[in-house]
Amino acid sequence: MVGGEGTDKKYEGQVIEETQKELKEPEMYRVVLHNDHYTTMDFVVEILMVIFHKPPIEATKIMLDVHRKGRGYVGVYPYDIAATKVLQVRKMAREHEFPLKCTMEKA
Repeated sequence: MVGGEGTDKKYEGQVIEETQKELKEPEMYRVVLHNDHYTTMDFVVEILMVIFHKPPIEATKIMLDVHRKGRGYVGVYPYDIAATKVLQVRKMAREHEFPLKCTMEKA
């Protein structure tokens, strides 16, 4: 230290400015299951419990929406999570030879 005052000559007279980065909320996407005439209700409930971690009663309610209304809203997630869930549903459905359709839409 020069002068014993605790100042560094290199930065003397300069203003140090803090910048704040503005954090943006991620865009959210709704995951949707679509009805078909082949996928069993039990399999839809299983998908909801295994992939989306829904309790049995909520999974059954969503499954009934899919069955009665033609589509059921599973949840709203950031893009990456929603896209991953859609791929997991498609993979599990394909492995069990069901044509279950799962999509995502901007919330």
